Amino acid sequence: MPDAVVIGAGPNGLVAANVLADAGWSVEVLEEQPEPGGAVRHDRGVDPAFVNDLFSSFYPLAAASPVLAALHPEEHGLRWSHAPSVLAHPLTDGSCAVLDRDVATTAASLDTFEPGDGAAWRRLHDVWQSLRPDLLGALFTPFPPVRSTARLALRLRAAGGLRMARSLVLPVRRLGEEEFRGQGGRLLLAGNALHADLAPETAGSGGFGWLMTMLGQTYGFPVPVGGSGALTSALVRRLETLGGRVRCGQRVEQVVVRGGRAVGVRTSSGDAVPARRAVLADVSVPALYGELVDAAHLPAQLLDDLRRFQWDFATFKVDWALDGPVPWQAEQASRAGTVHLADGMDELTRFAAQIAMRQVPDRPFLIFGQMTTSDASRSPQGTESAWAYTHIPHEIRADAADEGITGRWDTKDQELMADRVERQVERFAPGFRSLIRGRRILAPPTLEALDGNLAGGAINGGTTAIHQQLVFRPLPGTGRSETPVPGLYLASSGAHPGGGVHGAPGANAARAALRRNRPPGLAGAQRLLARRDRTGARR
Repeated sequence: MPDAVVIGAGPNGLVAANVLADAGWSVEVLEEQPEPGGAVRHDRGVDPAFVNDLFSSFYPLAAASPVLAALHPEEHGLRWSHAPSVLAHPLTDGSCAVLDRDVATTAASLDTFEPGDGAAWRRLHDVWQSLRPDLLGALFTPFPPVRSTARLALRLRAAGGLRMARSLVLPVRRLGEEEFRGQGGRLLLAGNALHADLAPETAGSGGFGWLMTMLGQTYGFPVPVGGSGALTSALVRRLETLGGRVRCGQRVEQVVVRGGRAVGVRTSSGDAVPARRAVLADVSVPALYGELVDAAHLPAQLLDDLRRFQWDFATFKVDWALDGPVPWQAEQASRAGTVHLADGMDELTRFAAQIAMRQVPDRPFLIFGQMTTSDASRSPQGTESAWAYTHIPHEIRADAADEGITGRWDTKDQELMADRVERQVERFAPGFRSLIRGRRILAPPTLEALDGNLAGGAINGGTTAIHQQLVFRPLPGTGRSETPVPGLYLASSGAHPGGGVHGAPGANAARAALRRNRPPGLAGAQRLLARRDRTGARR
């Protein structure tokens, strides 16, 4: 019998398993899919000569994460690669805002839109440099992050206090207008806010856009050499060297609760897998509380709050094998790993408004990935492995382009939407479609079938909006990984601090399980020794 059973071999499940194994626990990870990784996987499904990431691709939060750094995945085969530039946001007039790991290069790019905006960028970067250690500490530790928050409050005070705090909760449109006179800086902030489901007019989107751009400024948007699954492979290899086990093709359908405590799981094949100490669930919040745990074991208020749980936007993605580099009209975009495609701030607002009205956007904002530009091993020399994704509503009432997309996501819907995505690329890269050797469409039902946590194509484990963050994530009053069922821990991106491949929810859940299973008296003995150390007494 293992000490712990982990449900799901996504990045959070694998991080949780590694943290427990480091502490000497025996761990078994059960994964529904035929391979581990969750939303961190790649294949050659578009063309045998091309590597395409199925889901996530760029990992600034992984690069910044002390959780992943502590696991030393590079010792188990992981290598990172960077594109020459981090991100570009071209416009149809040929201008282009560029985010580069060199601050001077980013600043110079913004000065081409409006002189002085480069200096404004440097000021925002100076604030980031001041807040970064404690901000990341607060982000990657269990809620409430008392020590990091206290230090962060002091640093915020030095950085302008309430004025800076106000800036971080502003809508990103307003933050951009206050900080920059030209479009360049505003677009870098707003495009990064829309990596989540935060519209330009949403409260808090300014802080999120600032965080993502500054992560890119400092850490870049790195990619694993050989494909995103290389990160998964490193975590699996590490776990196996510690005696942990990953079993794929094992769909968990029930958390077994006995005597008021989680004591194991039952799979769809009827197998019982007991857990001596803990069950950790790297699954979505609705799946855990709505399917895996019998309602009889949950408080009525939690079940009522579960009805109010909000997913982030649905996602539509297209993968391509291209016979040549993307012919960007703005040449600077050719050097960026990530390219944002929307012709100005108003087009971003229009896109988000159409989603809010449950319409399929007619000019979808695209996040475009140039993977061979980022990692030359992804495709033959002179070609490009590429993808783009956009957000769409979960419930579709109309097609803003009046082309008849219904939301059934049958073959007709998928082809119509993929063509629309390609036309949007063509606006900024005339001739793009002539380079397509092959394409693959990943509509919301396809994404969910490949990873059950991506319900309806939602990729963030729940909305990033402020009403479902911190103490409200995933539900009001449940800002930690502990659940109402003793011995059961939420280890997915549904828990604080949310989505992004950084491993924090998994690590937080593992550490909570370790604390709960600490030998009686050990904590008291440690406190006594600490007090003696402080007073200079002899041990």
